[in-house]
Amino acid sequence: MGIALYLYRGNNDNVDITELCSQIRWKGRKGSSSRSLTVKLIDDSSKNHSRSEIDVEKGHRCALYSDGKELFQGIIMNTTQTEKKVMNFTAYDMGIYLANNKDTYVYNDKTADEIFRDVCKRLGLSVGTVDKCSHRIPELTKSHTTAFDVIADALSLDFDNTGARHYVMSDKGKLSLITRRKNILQYVLSSEENILSYSFNRSIEKTKTRVVMLSDENKVIATARNTGLESKIGIFQDVDKPDETLNQAQVQQLANTKLKELGRIEKTINADVLGNTDIISGVGVFVQIPHLGINGTYYVDEDTHTWDGNFHKLSIKLNFTFDS
Repeated sequence: MGIALYLYRGNNDNVDITELCSQIRWKGRKGSSSRSLTVKLIDDSSKNHSRSEIDVEKGHRCALYSDGKELFQGIIMNTTQTEKKVMNFTAYDMGIYLANNKDTYVYNDKTADEIFRDVCKRLGLSVGTVDKCSHRIPELTKSHTTAFDVIADALSLDFDNTGARHYVMSDKGKLSLITRRKNILQYVLSSEENILSYSFNRSIEKTKTRVVMLSDENKVIATARNTGLESKIGIFQDVDKPDETLNQAQVQQLANTKLKELGRIEKTINADVLGNTDIISGVGVFVQIPHLGINGTYYVDEDTHTWDGNFHKLSIKLNFTFDS
């Protein structure tokens, strides 16, 4: 069946516009509220094509399928037409409503998943899978901020206290909250099979060897230190002030968690690979590049899927991390 693109104009006016597409680009990145779909269309009715007649003011939507499986469903946000009788449009999935709505949020003794559910309910957004978050946040107040910002802050606080990462994703018109470490694909990216080109970067520019926790009076109340790494590269220190409601054990745990995240050498891979629609930002894949001694799990931080005709190429940024 291959790739298929449908335009939804309301009142059961659903049109298959696949034959009008000359290029389709579907992408996402870590830290973004939504995935986007950018399409280049033939906009010329004189060549025996029915024009798409997309109208952003009428809230036209679209959906992308691959072999019958829905990859994307979203609202068309902008269009561009040219003298070359070509139309480009960009659509965003349901996560765009988190980024484009501001409000004031006040939460007490809530987990990040409870905050996620409440935010979606306030915006009238349908919810899919919601994985549990274990840390109860004593207080979280955000004034005049986006819905996505308050969710991101809640997830950051949960990570600081548990070491578990979660991310928001849209699927079939519903928003879900997924635990990252549960989403490892049984798929291997190999330089000898499906990796077309790659570059590998290692950096200590953001690495910290010490984390110091300070009280409101700026007294040291907890520290964590990577002595092995510090003996090699010297001292790189970060400081933070934890929530005053945390006890000593919780503050120390927070310091240890932050050091685990910051006290490592950043390893990233940028690669072009043969297209696989299961590989999107947030998932983990196993990577093998014998030439560089790479043989382990990396998470996808950014992905861009491009279809030119029948050729599907995937450009990705991968990041090596230690998840608890």
